[in-house]
Amino acid sequence: MSKRYELATLSLQMGSATNALPGVEAYVREGEGRLLGAWLAEVGALNRLVLLREFENDAEMLRERQRGLAASNPFGAASWLTRLEMESYAPFPNMPAPAPGAFGAIYEIRSYVLKPGGLLPTFEGWAEKLPGRTALSPLTIALYGLDGTPRITHIWPYADANARFARRAESVATGVWPPRSAVWLTPEMQAGLYVPTAISPLR
Repeated sequence: MSKRYELATLSLQMGSATNALPGVEAYVREGEGRLLGAWLAEVGALNRLVLLREFENDAEMLRERQRGLAASNPFGAASWLTRLEMESYAPFPNMPAPAPGAFGAIYEIRSYVLKPGGLLPTFEGWAEKLPGRTALSPLTIALYGLDGTPRITHIWPYADANARFARRAESVATGVWPPRSAVWLTPEMQAGLYVPTAISPLR
């Protein structure tokens, strides 16, 4: 079985991220799984801290999910939380697990809702086009949702916002992106730019 991933979005009171981070770090260290990313929103919906955690299997992820649901102080940040969302994901086929390291000052997180029946065509389209796209800039990970609305989420690091715009424009101009499976996307798309926090292994 491939690894499992959780994207937890912590909506925080304005200006409270610095205060919340020590508790978040302690909470994830005490739990199961491995923290990969901890990013603060810079462009898009603001005052959000997004955490990417990796788990060995479904059982490990579900135990940690139950821990979060039952906690009186979820993610050690209850004093600053205004909303908490936890989503379950699996990686695209043959997707390597992310390795901690310095990859960029800006991370883009993109989520697309799929038309019904669109997951396997999406895998095929990405497998065809991804080598050309990652030759322009690296991909942290591509995931598909295991619950809720059928969707995919992908995370891309960039040196800065200018590099992000340049690489995306180049990918379209040269024809390496988007994949042909884009016909399976609905208009429901979200994207945001995030900066790594001090506790983020991916930075």
